[in-house]
Amino acid sequence: MELQLRGPNMKRITSPELAREFIDAQIRLIREQVGESKVLLALSGGVDSSVVAALLIKAIGDRLTCVHVNHGLLRKGESEMVLKVFREELGANLIYVDAVDRFLDALAGVEDPEQKRKIIGKIFIDVFAEEARKLEGVRFLGQGTIYPDILESHGVKAHHNVGGLPEDLNFELVEPVKFLYKDEVRVVGKELGLPDAMVFRQPFPGPGLGVRCPGAITRDRLELVRESDAILREEFAKNGLAGKVWQYFTIVPPFRSTGIKDGKRTFEYAVVLRAVNSVDATSATVEEIPYPVLFHIRDRILAEVQGVNRVLFDISPKPVATIEWE
Repeated sequence: MELQLRGPNMKRITSPELAREFIDAQIRLIREQVGESKVLLALSGGVDSSVVAALLIKAIGDRLTCVHVNHGLLRKGESEMVLKVFREELGANLIYVDAVDRFLDALAGVEDPEQKRKIIGKIFIDVFAEEARKLEGVRFLGQGTIYPDILESHGVKAHHNVGGLPEDLNFELVEPVKFLYKDEVRVVGKELGLPDAMVFRQPFPGPGLGVRCPGAITRDRLELVRESDAILREEFAKNGLAGKVWQYFTIVPPFRSTGIKDGKRTFEYAVVLRAVNSVDATSATVEEIPYPVLFHIRDRILAEVQGVNRVLFDISPKPVATIEWE
């Protein structure tokens, strides 16, 4: 595959005016490429796929079909946001697939992080391919490839899993943001009217909360991760930290410890808080959280998340640690 590079005269998209120029140009290019054919898109709710979906809706309307797969590893409220924004507000032709049991049943008892990733990736491809085969007249696959993906992986955006689609699904790719950097994609997303919670969504691993539930994923620990993460995100937003910290999340390790609640002994899980700053994820520093904010987050998690009796703060930089735990 010949590596396509961004032209030296291409302007960086830093303003609404430049974003509008880009959107208008891409609508023309999409219509030229697609013609009267249909396009299929895996819509995760992440920044890249959401911006591509909004662009395609403007360009070809209901000839775009979006498939949103809920694998049970998303953050609290994310599937609901995708449905609200794209189906209700943008009028997208959106297929919602509830595959939670299919994913979690396959992951039961699997401890190895790489094996977990492979299972998640394979089932996603299987589910997406099953939905694709139900449709007629689809010739194109929309994909949220951005410029760093081209530079780092020769154009194959592996975390969208499209590189592993079966051979009979011989789609031609539509990649309207493939020459943009992430910050430019966000500017375009804002101009397209997508909500800030989607446009400024922080980095999120392909396996989702699966890597924040170390070891064998259990439904109870997964729910603890989801609920504690929602509290952390809410408090960071309230205290002006959401735009200051590059990535923040919670982890629930696969062990329990003794504690005391209401004068009785407990044997419950610990929630680990992680908040780091980074430019390119190759290294990361730990963000200092003011103690009053940290203590308030601790108190909310201990009071509101049933099954937790400890809250810890991971102060390890990368290196020696990694940003995620798996």
